[in-house]
Amino acid sequence: MTDITRRTMLGGALAGVAAAGFTPSASAVENDFALGGLDWQGFLASADLVWRKMPKTWYEGPFLGNGFLGSGIYAEPGRNAVRFNVQHSEVQDHRPEFGSLFGLARLPIGHFTLEPVGAITGIDWRMDLWNAELRGMITTAAGSLSVRAIVHTGQSLLAVDIEPTEGERGFEWVFHPAEAVSPRTDPKFGKPPPAGYTANPPATRETSGDTRLSVQSLLAGGEHVTAWREVARGSKRTLYTSVAWSHPRKTAAREALKAVRRAESFDVLATGHRRWWHDYYRRSFLSIPDARLQSFHWIQLYKVASAARKEAPVMATCGPWLEPTPWPATWWNLNVQLEYWLIHGSNHLELDAVSHALGEYRANLTSQVAEPYQHDSAGIPRTTDMTLLNGVAGTNSGFPVGIPGEETPTPEVGNLTWALHNVWLSYRHTMDRRLLRDTLFPLLRKAINYYLHFLAPGPDGKLHLPPTFSPEYGVNAPDCNYDLALIRWGCRTLLESAAELRIDDPLARRWREVLATLVPYPADADGYMIGAGVPFAKSHRHYSHLLQIYPLYEITWERPEYRQIIETSLDHWVGFEGALQGYTFTGAASMSAQMLRGEKAEFYLGELQRRYIQPNTMYKESGPVIETPLSAAQSLHDMLVQSWGGVIRLFPAVPAKWADAALRDFRTQGAFLLSASRQRGKTRWVKITSEAGAPCVLRTDLEGELAVRDRWGRPKRWRRLPNGDVQLDLRRGEEAVVHRAGDRPDLEIRPVPANGDATPWGMP
Repeated sequence: MTDITRRTMLGGALAGVAAAGFTPSASAVENDFALGGLDWQGFLASADLVWRKMPKTWYEGPFLGNGFLGSGIYAEPGRNAVRFNVQHSEVQDHRPEFGSLFGLARLPIGHFTLEPVGAITGIDWRMDLWNAELRGMITTAAGSLSVRAIVHTGQSLLAVDIEPTEGERGFEWVFHPAEAVSPRTDPKFGKPPPAGYTANPPATRETSGDTRLSVQSLLAGGEHVTAWREVARGSKRTLYTSVAWSHPRKTAAREALKAVRRAESFDVLATGHRRWWHDYYRRSFLSIPDARLQSFHWIQLYKVASAARKEAPVMATCGPWLEPTPWPATWWNLNVQLEYWLIHGSNHLELDAVSHALGEYRANLTSQVAEPYQHDSAGIPRTTDMTLLNGVAGTNSGFPVGIPGEETPTPEVGNLTWALHNVWLSYRHTMDRRLLRDTLFPLLRKAINYYLHFLAPGPDGKLHLPPTFSPEYGVNAPDCNYDLALIRWGCRTLLESAAELRIDDPLARRWREVLATLVPYPADADGYMIGAGVPFAKSHRHYSHLLQIYPLYEITWERPEYRQIIETSLDHWVGFEGALQGYTFTGAASMSAQMLRGEKAEFYLGELQRRYIQPNTMYKESGPVIETPLSAAQSLHDMLVQSWGGVIRLFPAVPAKWADAALRDFRTQGAFLLSASRQRGKTRWVKITSEAGAPCVLRTDLEGELAVRDRWGRPKRWRRLPNGDVQLDLRRGEEAVVHRAGDRPDLEIRPVPANGDATPWGMP
């Protein structure tokens, strides 16, 4: 991990932030000016999570993290103590012979218990989003403990500062190492491990001066080490904890010791930590009248930056906060994709671990397809470790890339192509040609090549695909819609990318042929099917059979001939109660937003919150998973701004009750930063800044004659297209403000009035 605190102290705020791979687009002063001197701390305080009852589970308590180290905080079961989990996203096993879910699984590390002198009688905690810090009070029969806690944003360091009253001076910290075994082995999950799989040996305790260590050796070599020490300063005692991992060498103890020994006072640590978070939040702004949903959105921004960094492992199903789970790996048939969508609109590409990992470990993706296809193809299994490897597959140990037409292994083959759609989104939102040239194009070419081995003409003259698997329906189907949608998107994107990169690719003719002759999406009276001969006939949480509608936008509401099948497919899918889950409703909300149905999108997000979201905004399905709340933030984005197909759509699906809304530096495809104000049910003004000079087409409810001017008030060239859209002439670095002619709008962005009070998230 990058240590930004020391650099911050030496080089100033922006130098420290840049050292962590985070470069603000404008200074804090400029950002605050654009927001009319917004009281950021006061604004975000309205979204803080609050606890006045003791949380008992991961789904209820505070959480801290930096993409690597994570801590979930809640009551220690059955004891008069508070648990501070210690987990790390790099800590995994290294025995590929037992598959990704056992031999390469994330491994639990352990937890501390804060053990007071007296019985706990009450708490009053606040998760301070602005400062990314938990603070509050624990009241006991013997006194009280004032608590402050952070996981430092740039160091592998959990710091917990305790100031006890006299009666609680004897409180203790106790570390409890976890058994280093795949969480999937827990009998309650019913997932027996492969023959020969055993747990790693117990951790050993060591002491080095005033520092204690829990050293976990691994059977496959390497280790992970937790080091901790307490430092007393006046009436306060601060616990410093660090986790380090190394493989195959055993160097983790040295790294963990170094981290805790050089730790500065809590206040000094918090200074650099806060600076990073303050600049992070100020990269964009969003305000809507639904105060509860607005708070939820800002908590997701806190959550994703706590769980993700570009250089960190791609998020596993529960992020860095590993808990008992049947899913101790990274899941690529939906979870990863949904986890990262919100980083684009919110202007946080510094968190894009997907593009980074696919570029870093691309060689491993070739080895994941069957040997006859490795010369020109690549794929990603359903489950991998942090290096994108699956290990040896088995019935219960991992899910490899399948082979179309063969029952075993399960022929799920589209996951790499879908993951590359995330990379394409990152490219489109930045227009970074290096990402297109070095990662997206070469990997997508191999992913589509894999499909090309199996496409064959049928008696109808159309290209058909042998049976494949639609996640996670459970039935193999020929001409599977999951794969047909990805093939169409992939071939179209390859042709567009080759043109952009000026590559005369010999496969271009084949890609065009596929687009021209690929079989249409199988459909029946209920809408899109799973595949040919396989109707959508049972309740199912996944929208794998509808990717062509969302998020690929291959079939869109803007084409009148598709409206009936889109509506029929969505209603039929969501109408099957029984197996629906949270992300069913985020997908339905985003599809409704494409259909310009703001009330319906709001309804689905409301159902999600009422039925599935936990008190701390986490989510569970048999175990802890985090993709659904994060994707709900993207559904909100889709209601406010859409930018697919070369058109920026402003406020396309805003419910009538949201009369006001405000955006600042919302990032769109084409590398535009958009700021806008909606007032009394109408767009008042919009400002667009071009970072790449891409074509700019804007769709709004701004009708009639418009005033379009640059930052100095000079007129900008524009024209109204036949369909009413506005085309702006913007070169790289230029901006334009658009509003109705004769209007003199206030261009400051402010939080909009709430439609009513909202109960804070947490357990208030």
